[in-house]
Amino acid sequence: MAVTDVLAGLPFGAATRNPFNYSKVEQIGRDNATPWLTLAEITNQLNLFDDESQDAYLLGLEVAVRQAIEDYLGLSIFPVSYRVWYGLESLAASPVSFDLPEVSQNVNPTLAGVTITSVKYWNDNFPPVSVTVAVDQYFYDPSGNKVIVSTLPTEINSTMTAPIYIDYSTVANPLASYAVIKQAGLLLLTHLYNNRSDTVEKKLENIPFGVATLLRSYKPLVM
Repeated sequence: MAVTDVLAGLPFGAATRNPFNYSKVEQIGRDNATPWLTLAEITNQLNLFDDESQDAYLLGLEVAVRQAIEDYLGLSIFPVSYRVWYGLESLAASPVSFDLPEVSQNVNPTLAGVTITSVKYWNDNFPPVSVTVAVDQYFYDPSGNKVIVSTLPTEINSTMTAPIYIDYSTVANPLASYAVIKQAGLLLLTHLYNNRSDTVEKKLENIPFGVATLLRSYKPLVM
C-alpha cells in the first residue's frame, strides 16, 4: 500500500469496505418464540392430521429450524440484534467507516437491511465511561453495509482493545415468505422430527433437491 494511501486513511476510509475493520461480533437479542411455519403447515408436512398431542414439541422444532435457516443464509426471518466492536485502527480517516458483518440486504431497495440502535465508545476516564454518539453524527450506508460517522472525539480510550461499539438489528427479510425457503424449512423440520439422535447405525445420504439445494441460490457470496 502506498504512503499516500495511508495518509488518505486507506484502507479504513468511508469509501472502502475491504478489509472489514471490526474486531468481534456478538449476538445480543433474538426472537425465540414467534412461529414462522404454522402448525397447519407442519402437521400437513408430517401427515399428523388432527393429532395435537405433539404441538408443543413441533413448535420447539420450528424455532430451531427457523434459526438454522437464518444462520445459514444470513437473513432475518425475524429481527436479530447484534453488537459489533472496533479498534482504534478504524479511526484512520474522516469520515469514519465502520463495517458491519455480512447480512443479506432487504430485496426491497427502499428498505434498509439493518436498523442502527446506537453508536458508542468508551472514553479515557479511569474507569472508562460509555458515551453515546448523537444520531445526527452518523448514518447507515446500505450500498456498503456500513455505518459512516462524521467524526469521533479524541477522548476514546486508547488502552482498550476495541473501545468503539455499534448495536444494530437486522430487519425481517421478504425472502422468508418465498415458497422455496419455507419448503426448505419444512424439509429440515421433517429431518429433525424423524432423527432424534446425534448418531445413526448406517450412513445417511442427502436427497436430491434437499435443504441445501433449495437454499443455495439465496446464500450470499461473500468476497
